[in-house]
Amino acid sequence: MQSIDKKYVYINTIGCQMNVYDSEQMIQHLEPMGYTASPSFEKADLIIVNTCTIRAKAEQKAFSFLGRLAKIKEKKPDMIIGVGGCIAQQEGRNILERAPFLDLVFGTHAIQRLPKHIEKITSKRCRIVDVEMASEIEELEFEKSIIPMQSAEGVSRFVTIMRGCDNYCTYCMVPYVRGREMSRDPEIIVKEARMLVASGVKEIFLLGQNVNSYGKKEGLCSFHELLSRINGIEGLLRIRFTTSHPKDLTEDLMRSFADLDRLCHHIHLPVQSGSNDVLKRMNRRYTKEVYIEKINQIRNICPEIAITSDIIVGFPGETENDFKQTLELLQLIEYDGLFAFQYSDRPNASASGFPNKISETIKQDRLNELLEFQGRITKKRNRALIGTIQEVLVEGFSKKETKNSPARKDPDYQLTGRTSTNKIVNFVCDDTSMNYRTMIGQIASVRIEKAFPHSLWGKLDRIDLTLTKIKGEESYAA
Repeated sequence: MQSIDKKYVYINTIGCQMNVYDSEQMIQHLEPMGYTASPSFEKADLIIVNTCTIRAKAEQKAFSFLGRLAKIKEKKPDMIIGVGGCIAQQEGRNILERAPFLDLVFGTHAIQRLPKHIEKITSKRCRIVDVEMASEIEELEFEKSIIPMQSAEGVSRFVTIMRGCDNYCTYCMVPYVRGREMSRDPEIIVKEARMLVASGVKEIFLLGQNVNSYGKKEGLCSFHELLSRINGIEGLLRIRFTTSHPKDLTEDLMRSFADLDRLCHHIHLPVQSGSNDVLKRMNRRYTKEVYIEKINQIRNICPEIAITSDIIVGFPGETENDFKQTLELLQLIEYDGLFAFQYSDRPNASASGFPNKISETIKQDRLNELLEFQGRITKKRNRALIGTIQEVLVEGFSKKETKNSPARKDPDYQLTGRTSTNKIVNFVCDDTSMNYRTMIGQIASVRIEKAFPHSLWGKLDRIDLTLTKIKGEESYAA
């Protein structure tokens, strides 16, 4: 059997969780060619920038990084540099003119063709642009994606269940760079989830532009039914998903939070604005009143659920009264957290041609006011958890420590994880004989003692561990 020379690939992933998943798929497709993921682009034989174009800042970040690669390419002319993702899909061959040192531009539907392109560039030293979009999902693509990996790094892993979008919100270009909405076969999704759990993953995070509409076009099972099937996977501790479109949030899906024991009690439900006039111009296809009714309904079904959202400030024509209505909505709903952004024109999105653009100064002022307003709400909701015991899925060591740190006796040794409601919790254990490494991937009961704007802090109350030997050290149930 012919051996494959070991080579290194570095992928700079910019943007959403779906790009993170796509980057993982790229690595899996490249592994049979001898490529190993590298944490450093300086030693890489292949560099890929997986780009995002949902906002102007993400696009600027991508081209800034590409600019740094020009000098490296001069020193290592045989190194291959590629650009994938949404900017590649949007700009295509134009990127080659902007960055003449590039070898490959490949779009959002071309990941499965990546090995073929790399082979051709290696042998012929040519430049390739592939932004062809598929009219349907090829199951062979996903059969490849479920080849067992040598290790599944991390406690949680993403699984894309659909791609593209049919909503055409006027500020968004996703349908133009990721195509129309297409759902994956549920059998393949469940098979991939089982593979990940078998390799040690404890939490599956399902991804889609609008997971609530999963399977409708193709006549597949509903998203609620898909969640039920994944909920039955033995060894899986938790399920999360994003993103939900309010117009497609059904009562069946709401009841999943009460019916499925592994589904986390958190939903990200982007509202974008509290003004019906703005929502109409955004083509969101729901009103503020309908949104509020659904929030009340899901809280009645699952009172402890955490709700987060997205807000865009400074949409064309947004008045002071429109913005005031958004603040009033925040006050009424009391989100656990918020992602807020200034509106920016995007290519192909129809709002880029709307009149009455808001000045950058006003947009920044509104964003600052919104974040300060929400900050007070988040702080209040976090403080309400002081004194409670929260179930935390331990993800690893906090930023204060590293995975290579020796077993420590001092109380500053911290682990980190998330509650079912997606709150970050850093915690310590008073029992200094406990081997902290055995706790990663386990559910720990943590008593919350402090609350911060973006996290909680506490002490271990209890964790269920069987007697385990790790590198000659014993751990036990606390």
